[in-house]
Amino acid sequence: MARKPVPTHSDDDRAKSKNVGALRALSPFLKPYRALVAMASVALVLTASVSLVMPIAVRRVVDNFRTAEDALLNQYFMSAIGVALLLALGTGLRYMLVTKLGESVVADIRKAVFDRVIGMSPSFFENIMTGEVLSRITTDTTLILSVIGSSISIALRNALIFMGGLVLMLFTSAKLTGLVLLIVPLVIVPIMVLGRKLRVLSRENQDWIAQSSGNASEALSSVQTVQAFTHEGPSKQGFAEVTDLSLDAAKRRIKTRAVMTMIVIFLIFSGVVGVLWIGANDVRNDAMSAGALIQFVIYAVMVAGSVAALSEIWGELQRAAGATERLVELLQAEDSVVDPLSPTALPSPTRGEIRFENVNFNYPARPEISALSDVTLHIQPGETVALVGPSGAGKTTIIQMIQRFYDPQNGQVTLDGIALHDMARDTFRKAMALVPQDPVIFAATARENIRFGRPEATDAEVEAAAQAAAAHEFIEKLPEGYDSYVGERGVMLSGGQKQRIAIARAILRDAPVLLLDEATSALDAESERLVQKAVDELAQTRTTIIVAHRLATVKKADRIVVMDQGRVVAQGRHDELVAEGGLYAKLARLQFTEGAAA
Repeated sequence: MARKPVPTHSDDDRAKSKNVGALRALSPFLKPYRALVAMASVALVLTASVSLVMPIAVRRVVDNFRTAEDALLNQYFMSAIGVALLLALGTGLRYMLVTKLGESVVADIRKAVFDRVIGMSPSFFENIMTGEVLSRITTDTTLILSVIGSSISIALRNALIFMGGLVLMLFTSAKLTGLVLLIVPLVIVPIMVLGRKLRVLSRENQDWIAQSSGNASEALSSVQTVQAFTHEGPSKQGFAEVTDLSLDAAKRRIKTRAVMTMIVIFLIFSGVVGVLWIGANDVRNDAMSAGALIQFVIYAVMVAGSVAALSEIWGELQRAAGATERLVELLQAEDSVVDPLSPTALPSPTRGEIRFENVNFNYPARPEISALSDVTLHIQPGETVALVGPSGAGKTTIIQMIQRFYDPQNGQVTLDGIALHDMARDTFRKAMALVPQDPVIFAATARENIRFGRPEATDAEVEAAAQAAAAHEFIEKLPEGYDSYVGERGVMLSGGQKQRIAIARAILRDAPVLLLDEATSALDAESERLVQKAVDELAQTRTTIIVAHRLATVKKADRIVVMDQGRVVAQGRHDELVAEGGLYAKLARLQFTEGAAA
């Protein structure tokens, strides 16, 4: 079923803010290009001024066509050619400058939005689809590119022609100019009335496009699951529904804009014809010269054309204003996890001592369910601690809190005696290596995927890490070995191969704290044995926290922490916990008894 986009503002707030004034938010991105803006402005004024000179040259030719000497007449025509040359040069220069300006500004906006979003905590992505963020970075910035690289330049040029042409019309004939000005209120009214409706429709259209992109991204990123459950039909229907809603909004926007353009053009040009009618009678009565009438008509057409162009560009500016608002929402989005203004430095070398002190935490998307309840836990430097318990017990949440993906509602988490919220996130995260339950493989080579954990690592170090993770053998068998492209999300690899590359990545990082979230869950028995041996050797020199459902993989841990419903219910070594009875003994009995029976 199609989902309606969740608005970030109330309808009233959105209606008040959706005007071209929102484009002022682009000014910080224009500041680095002041020189380019200045040069483009000069070219803009030059082309507008030259355009306004042309009718004067035409008047001189018409009024002096029969009486002027050949040399003078030739001079008039040569002057006209010179004006045309200036117009061509100025127009070409303006196009080059404003297009370069637009591309530069949009590139900076895209980088700024991505830089902002890539550092947001997971809670941010609980409220917005990744596809929608991508839509804003691509579709919305394309609208802004169109405006900065074209529409604003054309709008300013037409505004100059409108004002300059109006003044020169007044000098040419005050009477006819007064008649023309009577038409202006008739033109402004439909622009104001229909323009407001156009803003609303433009924003709605963009919202549905973003929703469509989000649905497509979600389905395509899980295409195997979609196909495995024969869900192609509903997925197609859902995407089609959202796309049709987007199309409907676009049709309403196009219809409104077309009606506005038709009304404005009709009013303007019918008014010009009426004024021309009166002017023709003045020429017949010798109240003005034919050249003056032609000059006035040319100016009137230029002014009318500039108003028509402005009315058309107004819609583009409004769409860009809506796009700017959406991008500004991302740039100004508040994160629930932020770095301190004066961060504390992490001691070097990092020992890896981790403490949870009376931590309580609820996920923002599920505030009524407690993920961690009064958790107090002390992990010694170099200790290997296993977290076990049923699904939903809070084991992965512990891993996420150690990396400060979320902040607890109460209590604090510390590393080497310093609270995580007192340090910059990239500082303490560099001291950690993670192997997640669902390994993330990038659309790159096997070598680049392993090196992701430490970009400066040598090829020899990459291969050593792969050997330690039991990944070297299968990587060598790939068509191009370590330089083989593994596909988007590693589609060319098996689940176990993905996991081993993720483990090699963590080994290569060589961090003081190693976090393993079901790291061996996708491995076969032989690979698990090899990787477990590598992990055991790795864990001897660093603090290691292992989340596991299979208790056989954690029997050698220095300490096993048993969790249930977000609480720590027992701690100890394997034999001690089995002897105590309780939840761990029950889990052990189920797993080992079933394993023996199998």
